[in-house]
Amino acid sequence: MSVMKRLSMIFKSKANKALDKMEDPRETLDYSYQRQLELLQKVRRGVADVATSRKRVELQINGLEQQGKRYEEQGRKALSVGREDLAREALQRRSNLQSQIADLKVQHDNLQAEEEKLTTASQRLQAKVDSFRTKKETIKATYTAAEAQTRINEAFSGISEEMGDVGLAIQRAEDKTAQMQARAGAIDELLASGALDDYSGTRGDDIQAELDRMGGGMDVELELARMKSELGQGPAPKSAIEPGQPQEQPQPQPNQQTQQLRQPGEGA
Repeated sequence: MSVMKRLSMIFKSKANKALDKMEDPRETLDYSYQRQLELLQKVRRGVADVATSRKRVELQINGLEQQGKRYEEQGRKALSVGREDLAREALQRRSNLQSQIADLKVQHDNLQAEEEKLTTASQRLQAKVDSFRTKKETIKATYTAAEAQTRINEAFSGISEEMGDVGLAIQRAEDKTAQMQARAGAIDELLASGALDDYSGTRGDDIQAELDRMGGGMDVELELARMKSELGQGPAPKSAIEPGQPQEQPQPQPNQQTQQLRQPGEGA
């Protein structure tokens, strides 16, 4: 296959695919129906033209027949007054009219036959157009329903172009939201660790942070002592030290005081 033939085939296939994509069967059916109506109108116009010609021939025949009758009467009158020559002339003209009438009757018969043919064809074409119109509307309704069902199925499956764009927008929004949440969490951790300075004034100093951690640990120890007391494994825990009160120092036991008073090197 030559290069030009291949290019021609490729071009035709591309053009056919583009035309097939652009073609709407409903518009094609409406156009075909419109063309059939135009053809039917031409046939009807032809029937009317033939009928008009037939009627004109009939009028001519009637006119010639009336004129022939006048020639016959004139011949009679001429014979009645002894003018045989005038009677012969009148009859001659009447004979000529009869020849013309015969030709016109042949044309009339041909036109009448043509009119009947066109009338029959018009009736058949009218029935065909009516049948095509019914079928056209049925096909259009079926195609519209199938198109709507296809769009609904595509919307449910998410493969349509519109739903695909919506899905991408949702995905981008979710990704951006997750990124912002991760960034906010990272900044909170950096502020809490002191790696970043908080210039808003809402964060306490290092001493306050240390006291908060100690207080949290004391609460844990008190809770642990309370649980031991409930289980009989130790004395009841003391209440937390109120602010402003000094913490009582534990009194040493007697044996501890004696050991502390002894000097190094003394016997036990």
